[in-house]
Amino acid sequence: MTAQLGLVLDCADPEKLAEFWAPALGYVNLGTVGSYVALFPDGAPGPKLLLQRVEEPKAVKNRMHFDIEVADIETEAARLVELGATRVSEAPCREHGSTWVLMADPEGNEFCVCDGGQPG
Repeated sequence: MTAQLGLVLDCADPEKLAEFWAPALGYVNLGTVGSYVALFPDGAPGPKLLLQRVEEPKAVKNRMHFDIEVADIETEAARLVELGATRVSEAPCREHGSTWVLMADPEGNEFCVCDGGQPG
């Protein structure tokens, strides 16, 4: 049996958060069903992303986060800020040959824009 990865992100307002994550990832918003908004890759491989409405607010650092891997992290970070993200770390972080910028989506969920260990 082959497993396929799907991601679910808890949030307060999935419709509003979809306005950020769909263009951030190049995904298509397939709409709302109940407490979920479904985002799927737009003609490219990748996992589906469900944004799930939950009542409890985010209280601590995410236990898991997204890494958006690109060649030019500064250009991508600037694009994501224009979409509504916040840059958490001003200076890029470096470790074990990788460079990244820590960011947060409009609801404060952390994610990284990173070079995946590749020189930019």
